[in-house]
Amino acid sequence: METQSKIELRQCNNETAASPMSKEEHFQCTVCNKKFTRSGNLRRHLRTHTGEQPFECAVCNKKFNRSNGLRSHLRTHTGEQPFECSVCNKKFADSSNLRTHLRTHTGEQPFECTVCNKKFTNSSNLRTHLRTHTGEQPFECTVCNKKFTSSSNLSTHLRSHTGEQPFECSVCNKKFADSSGLRLHLRTHTGEQPFECSVCKKKFTGSSNLRTHLRSHTGEQPFKCSVCNKKFADSSNLRSHLRTHTGEQPFE
Repeated sequence: METQSKIELRQCNNETAASPMSKEEHFQCTVCNKKFTRSGNLRRHLRTHTGEQPFECAVCNKKFNRSNGLRSHLRTHTGEQPFECSVCNKKFADSSNLRTHLRTHTGEQPFECTVCNKKFTNSSNLRTHLRTHTGEQPFECTVCNKKFTSSSNLSTHLRSHTGEQPFECSVCNKKFADSSGLRLHLRTHTGEQPFECSVCKKKFTGSSNLRTHLRSHTGEQPFKCSVCNKKFADSSNLRSHLRTHTGEQPFE
């Protein structure tokens, strides 16, 4: 790889090493200038620049740039979950997922958006959120070329092509393409309505239902008919209205 051949270990000079902030940081990346205390840590870091993935799963051939990434992945094949939450006993395949989960109990949200100050429990959710500001959609459907801000949204979308519904209700056996759809459905059994209107205190099972309801207070009508310019508070009403133009009668 051409990029890889130009990357080398650079040992910091004595002046840098003597600085109080970096006297233990002896090895510097020649690409981004990040510093490390050990050459091994620098070599692992360099793989983020070169794309090298020397650790391969013997089961499915997926590759990783670090050995601990491979170890965590192997547990998806073995089912091993050695990391257990001390609060609710939920188990995880790797320690980082446990750390992220623990924040659901502590309420800690250490990752903050520099644009709107919204906070998140993990860095990956922050990265996905930042794309709502940048407009970046790096995950593209190979079937219809629709693009998404996250790989999980793409995975959910792909099920609209395959028809796969892996999430099943334990009460009525109804199936769903994504876990959020199942969670929302389960509230029809439990009666839970966790989303409350701050204006009139009406409660809803889903956040999208609350957002639609709030428009009854604000008067907002963001959905506009492309034929006659009539506006609506929610997309379902717009879809129904469009049928008055197309003559479509889907419920015969």
